[in-house]
Amino acid sequence: MTVMTATSEQVATPRPRPGQEVMKTSRLAAIQPSRLSGTRALMNKMIRERWDISNVLFDVDENAEGIVVYSIKVPDQEFSFIGFSRPPSRTARTGRIIGQAWDMMGALIEGPATEIEIETARREIPKLYTGRATAGTLIWCRSNRSMRVFDQTLEALADGRQPSVADLSKVCYLMRNTGLDGNGTFGTRSFPSLGARHALGGVLQAQLLTAYLMREFSCDLVEHLAAKKSETAVRLDPQLRRYIGVGNGSALGLIFFVHKHPRLIDGLLSAREGAIAMARALKLDASDPRVARLLELLRQAIVFRKQDQMVYETFASSAEVAADLEKVVAALGEFRRSGTVFGRTTDLPFDVLAAEFETGLLPEAFETFLSLLIELVPEEADRLLAAIDAPDEFSVAPAETVEQLMALVHDEYRWALDTDMGGPEAYKYVWYKSETAEEPRRGARDEVPDALDLGLDVCGGIQSLFADLGRAEGSLSIARFLMKHPEHRYMVARIQSLRGRDYHTPRANINAEAFVPIDLVRLMNVGVHGIDKTRDFLSRNLRGVLYHGAPTPDDLRAGYTGTWYCPAEPVL
Repeated sequence: MTVMTATSEQVATPRPRPGQEVMKTSRLAAIQPSRLSGTRALMNKMIRERWDISNVLFDVDENAEGIVVYSIKVPDQEFSFIGFSRPPSRTARTGRIIGQAWDMMGALIEGPATEIEIETARREIPKLYTGRATAGTLIWCRSNRSMRVFDQTLEALADGRQPSVADLSKVCYLMRNTGLDGNGTFGTRSFPSLGARHALGGVLQAQLLTAYLMREFSCDLVEHLAAKKSETAVRLDPQLRRYIGVGNGSALGLIFFVHKHPRLIDGLLSAREGAIAMARALKLDASDPRVARLLELLRQAIVFRKQDQMVYETFASSAEVAADLEKVVAALGEFRRSGTVFGRTTDLPFDVLAAEFETGLLPEAFETFLSLLIELVPEEADRLLAAIDAPDEFSVAPAETVEQLMALVHDEYRWALDTDMGGPEAYKYVWYKSETAEEPRRGARDEVPDALDLGLDVCGGIQSLFADLGRAEGSLSIARFLMKHPEHRYMVARIQSLRGRDYHTPRANINAEAFVPIDLVRLMNVGVHGIDKTRDFLSRNLRGVLYHGAPTPDDLRAGYTGTWYCPAEPVL
């Protein structure tokens, strides 16, 4: 990968971790939110540019039936969010795409919301697959209330008091995202057509702005309904309003995303590893303010973890992560006092700490430490993120020879060639789409023998390709090889297009019993999206919180300063 030129404060060559370590699925699952994660990156942009988000229409009755419109004004562009509120249905309400009713359905569009845009959205969004968005629509979305917490908050505000922090902290949101559809889905505008100069042209920005507006709508709605219910109702305390995020639930479909967008995965992980390497390479002494800043961030993360009430089935508990982070604080405190780390004098304290703790901490704790290191090189990290160019298309290099391609496969896919694909467990599972729920599923192959396998068989495909390459003449061009073996075209194009990249493909056979699906779901939710408090279910499903602690629109207009992520429970 290309690494930014080091400054005088850095050693000559930062050292990103090798792909064979980072791309193990257990390591990918441990990656924590960072400055490069979607929600944090977008929020940094919103803060820096002081986005002006305002409610221009809130026509909702006491039963929660009605329409809302928000205006989002950013430098040189304007967007609108159109939302349709509905009373919760106890029967038709579901988080699945096959549902018939949601508590809110909405659209993020370019430009002001005209009557035509509003009426078209009102008519088309409920149709979902048979509906069609207008030309300037970026996202269609759906969300549902967290019934218990929403109702508790509503009752409290209507009674003239603030909701219980203890109750809120069990969930940390009032509504949960159940769908963010864009990039051509339902006729929405494709993301590649936006271009880098578009205000939402960055990675996942249109989806994640919509999620932020879901949070704002949920808070506005609970305040509005409380006011409808009682003349003595109060609004949410600003501390609580920041603390409340928006819920998010995800499952196995994200594994398909990882395999479908390898350039994006590589770009994000390359940027992360490059930024970490730069931070590790900083030369500084005990009085450097960045040492104090890292201690501050670590202590904030420890409090956040200690207050986390989520129950984790597959992954380490937050209490265990907090205990490990205390070890980092102790070691960094030693450096501040004496200029030594573990008794050794050094001017590279972050590098020494990272080398020592890589095997001495829980993976989640170590990756939290690395994520916080990135905050010490903010400008460099932001430039790496902005430089990501990740088109989905693959192309074949037809003039390359069989011998050259074999050498490439041998060098970069040794792990796939060494994977046992002949044993009884290699193809135990199949990936298919449920007819009833229209969602991805993973099932035992002998239980669904007629299912079409939708998963990407990287290991099997590479082994089959390598075997056929070995039977061909070494000087034969790939063009002629594919004329005889057209079944290998996709894998050849993928291998050639990803040449020289380190972080594009998880090193696992996803059809094997040993593969843990939740690992890649967690990579996407936590590392890529930046979701906090991700509780896992049955090693397949994950629920967590987006924008937990994020500034409100009032904060953005006022010029927010501070560290919003890893929020402590409000003290009212």
